[in-house]
Amino acid sequence: MSFTEQLSKPDRAILLDVARSSIQHGLNQGQALLVNPEDYPENLRLLRATFVTLEIEGQLRGCIGALAAYQPLVQDVATHAYAAAFEDPRFPELRADEFPRLELHISVLSPPEPLHFGSEAELLAQLRPGVDGLILHFRHHRATFLPAVWEHLPDPYVFLAQLKQKAGLPLDFWSPELQAERYAAEYFGAADAA
Repeated sequence: MSFTEQLSKPDRAILLDVARSSIQHGLNQGQALLVNPEDYPENLRLLRATFVTLEIEGQLRGCIGALAAYQPLVQDVATHAYAAAFEDPRFPELRADEFPRLELHISVLSPPEPLHFGSEAELLAQLRPGVDGLILHFRHHRATFLPAVWEHLPDPYVFLAQLKQKAGLPLDFWSPELQAERYAAEYFGAADAA
């Protein structure tokens, strides 16, 4: 499966079920669900990078993932679903009473592509709102926004400024040493798997 091939609705449903099962397993057993990738379709066994986003009533409740693929897709989802529920440092661990209200979304990422620019204006001109996820690097500062963040920050200037802040940099920070990479993501939740 290349990145341009989207996952089928049944495959999306499997991944969402694995994510939910991993969180339930975490509530019951205190650890992520261990899946055997061989039990799943071939395209769910490919090495792919994912993020799992959790919301309750439209409010972020956790989001954890990896920018580089290091394990089979189905295991990556199980690992990151558990981590989003129990290890996101921005939130307390998920409680059992929150589980029924939990909305899950999965982002399957393409490999990052370096952007080349000499100014902030050149960087902004290359951004594709609603399409690009963005990774910023400056020395020990690093942060990313998934493409879904464009729904909340549709203005490229604001998107970039908020990403700088997430990386621990001033909103108006600029340096010729700043590096950026973009990536695409297939983003889906339960409504996209039915």
